[in-house]
Amino acid sequence: MNDTLSLPTGTWHNEILVAMQQTVNPSVVNHCIRSFLWARLYAEHIGALDDAAYDENLLFAACVGHDLSTGTLGKGTSRFEVEGADLVADILTRHHLAAADVDRVWEAIALHTSDQIAERRGLITRLTYEGIYIDFGKNADLVTDWATQVHHAFPRLKMVRSLTDVIVAHAALSENAVPRYGIAFNLVRERETDGETFMERTVSQGPWGE
Repeated sequence: MNDTLSLPTGTWHNEILVAMQQTVNPSVVNHCIRSFLWARLYAEHIGALDDAAYDENLLFAACVGHDLSTGTLGKGTSRFEVEGADLVADILTRHHLAAADVDRVWEAIALHTSDQIAERRGLITRLTYEGIYIDFGKNADLVTDWATQVHHAFPRLKMVRSLTDVIVAHAALSENAVPRYGIAFNLVRERETDGETFMERTVSQGPWGE
């Protein structure tokens, strides 16, 4: 596997990846890994690889772990973005990462659905957001040269349907898991009203399809 498709390795890197693989829908796992690969390519595109704020290890933690709460580790005690941020932060803290670095990852995960906010926070938060949304079709033209290889290595497996399913399921765990006007609230309401969400329709019709 070439460098562009490689993943950082280490004790806590492996713990995050294994936690995802053992507890989260495989389609969502692939989405999270692709998000990291897209984020790294996006960082290269904007010339951020040499930025002092760029940290590939923290970017890996934020991207690969950003949907950890949608699996069996998610208890529905809060919205899935915040719960996922807490779960990944717990792993990093147990491995003695600096508190400031843990906070950067926490912020990136907690804000990954917050359009117009994530892009204006620190570099890791911005790159996490951009990598995730490339996987939804935004700025897909920036990664066209790698699209076939990335999707071959980590197939989509009807990603948007699977991700919507698990977010809606997490939202059903408690009132705290579905605050009004958050993305989970909107997805639940759209599913109940139309049977299909706006996100599902637009992504399936976008450059990557399902």
